[in-house]
Amino acid sequence: MRTRIATAGFAVATALFVAGSAPAIGATAAPGPTSKVIVALRPGADPGAVAADHQRSRGASVTHLYRHALTGYAASLTPAAARSLADDPRVLRVMPDHEVRMSAQILPPGVDRVGADESFAASGNGRGAVDVDIAVLDTGIDAKHRDLNVVGGVNCVQGNNSFLDLNGHGTHVAGIAAAKDNSTGVVGVAPGARLWAVRVLDAGGSGLWSSILCGIDWVTAHAGTIEVANMSLGGSGASGSCTDHGMREAICRSTAAGVTYVVAAGNAGADSAGFVPATYDEVITVSAIADFDGRPGGVGAPTCQVGHDDTLAHFSNYGADVDLTAPGVCVTSTWRGGGYRSISGTSMASPHVAGAAALFLATHAGASPAQVRDALVSTGSPDWVGDPDPTHEPLLDVSGL
Repeated sequence: MRTRIATAGFAVATALFVAGSAPAIGATAAPGPTSKVIVALRPGADPGAVAADHQRSRGASVTHLYRHALTGYAASLTPAAARSLADDPRVLRVMPDHEVRMSAQILPPGVDRVGADESFAASGNGRGAVDVDIAVLDTGIDAKHRDLNVVGGVNCVQGNNSFLDLNGHGTHVAGIAAAKDNSTGVVGVAPGARLWAVRVLDAGGSGLWSSILCGIDWVTAHAGTIEVANMSLGGSGASGSCTDHGMREAICRSTAAGVTYVVAAGNAGADSAGFVPATYDEVITVSAIADFDGRPGGVGAPTCQVGHDDTLAHFSNYGADVDLTAPGVCVTSTWRGGGYRSISGTSMASPHVAGAAALFLATHAGASPAQVRDALVSTGSPDWVGDPDPTHEPLLDVSGL
């Protein structure tokens, strides 16, 4: 079974290491139908050795090895061979690999609305630069875009060896978080922050859980460098636990390593409790509001799409799992090919908060992910309406950071 994950605008892209990506282990084609699975191994097991053994004995075509956020591998093999893996005492759990998909729409002028021009980096004054590293787990990033400080990355999507963006969504997300303050194009919430392109979604904006796990695994291995990770992607799923041997456990281990994860709530207009990774406690989950004029008051006229100023976006997920809200309608940002575009989605709201997390960490080095979340929530503003649930999440406000 394959389950789609979407960008919020959800987009999933895979990432290959600039150096050190786990190569497929001499995959052999299996006749007939195949199952894509993620295999979690018991502590102490060597993923490379077990995967090689399963290649020989069961015809597994291995696509990813996981050594940091998870111990295991991903592979394709016949349904019968997949079922037989449970007989191996080294195997903890065999899970179906799920598909994810982006659901990007459009984006508004959010930098002004969240007060980024009043933060210590003063976005828009032509001098701001933030000394923090942000990983963007998405469709990749246009590394040649003059408005972005892309310093490296990895590709986790099969059939491609580059982290460059073939869709546009990942480049858009990157610009919202950290476009340079260089008097051209746009400026991000954390201008000039170093960007790492972790490609976990393909050119169509879709991807698999195995690719996302590859990205999380890579970020965890580089936790000494990367402080913030943005995931503007998601799909339906259960909350799991920090011992589920799957994506929740990988996120738990990565946050324990010190990486702050910011994720989109989703674009289904539903309770985010049914969506992953939005429902995970360890991440900062972000919903989207419509803001057409960069100011409170609810008087801005609609721009790229119909809506009401300073209200929850009609597509945005909501609920108790949401920590913050941020602009996510008609947001203009960078685009692949050196250009710019306006799109909407909770995918656009999330990187506003990722940029805010970078701002906070620039002046509070070593703060834990929980401390980052608490700080951003405590400084938020109540100046928006239309929350369908009892808890009114604050609107991001970085003016005091």
